[in-house]
Amino acid sequence: MTRRLLPSLGGLCAHAVLFTGALVMLAPFLWMALTSFKPAAEIFTGELALLPSRFTLHNYVEALSASPLLRFLVNGVLVCGGILVLQLAIAIPCGYALAKLDFRGREALFGLVLLGLLIPVQVPALPLYLGLARLGLLDSFPALVLPWAASAFAIFLFRQVFRRFPDEIVDAARIDGFGEIAIAFRIALPSAWPAVAAFSIFSVVAHWNDLYWPMVVVPSTELMTPPLGIAYFREGGGVDGNVGALMAGGVIITAPLVVAFLFAQRRFVQGLAFTGIR
Repeated sequence: MTRRLLPSLGGLCAHAVLFTGALVMLAPFLWMALTSFKPAAEIFTGELALLPSRFTLHNYVEALSASPLLRFLVNGVLVCGGILVLQLAIAIPCGYALAKLDFRGREALFGLVLLGLLIPVQVPALPLYLGLARLGLLDSFPALVLPWAASAFAIFLFRQVFRRFPDEIVDAARIDGFGEIAIAFRIALPSAWPAVAAFSIFSVVAHWNDLYWPMVVVPSTELMTPPLGIAYFREGGGVDGNVGALMAGGVIITAPLVVAFLFAQRRFVQGLAFTGIR
């Protein structure tokens, strides 16, 4: 009887720890969301009240009228979508080549890919900025998208995934007359959809939340991405000091990403389990 209780107690303790951690991480977003529905008089009070006594949408109306938040959302979708498409188009054939093609220097190239994982984004920022300036691409969507078209992490990820793909199927496809690109996209890729989903979430979250690079290359309001739009909303959007409107703007910017993750979380977990990344 005691032996049966020990595993159940261990499971309860593990779930309690996970629940506490999830609550701690969700608390800031929950506070922001509930504060966005509070009237201004209830935000700065001496009492600690999580729920507003009277729900109001005035903060959302003011946030949407004071700054082009919806435009920032559209920019974020366009930039993240463009980056993801280019990253997948480059990383899938590169990962397939490193996993299934035998050529001189393959291991050295893979070593360079691993080295690329160690380089922070701030290191190549200056040469990228100078190159974009000479091409006349500053303050444009290509300036936000092109520097991130090649992802070392994506190449590494798909190389690990395609290594598990059976060589017999690849050889049979070659005998049937398939080219290597066709094998990569039409035969090997369908087995790697969990990895595609996992990487898509990583990529979208990283670039949706990126403030550093848009701040460097985009001075105009029309091209601002969500994080840069929030900074503009705080400093130049005409709501300085209006905490309720600021919280409403934060909810508008972050809610699409949260909802997308909730719908894709199963694929995300499957992708991590499929690729063996911990």
